[in-house]
Amino acid sequence: MRTICLTIAMLALMALRADAAIVDWQAELQRCRSLRQNVAPLLQAGEGISAVGRSSKSVRRCIWIQRMAVRKKIPGAEVW
Repeated sequence: MRTICLTIAMLALMALRADAAIVDWQAELQRCRSLRQNVAPLLQAGEGISAVGRSSKSVRRCIWIQRMAVRKKIPGAEVW
């Protein structure tokens, strides 16, 4: 009985984890495009992308999303 409960609990956790791993690539890429438009003035002012990235968690996430999307050949992905 204890083994069955443990197995069910493990399967439920695995299902939750699988759902969390799914990324809506198009939504993330769109969010990153809009963020890039907001960051563009900083970059044009001479700030490097690494300096801007260190200052904002969302910028770092977008850089990661862009790299992963390019690696996975997701349509609409572009290198920063």
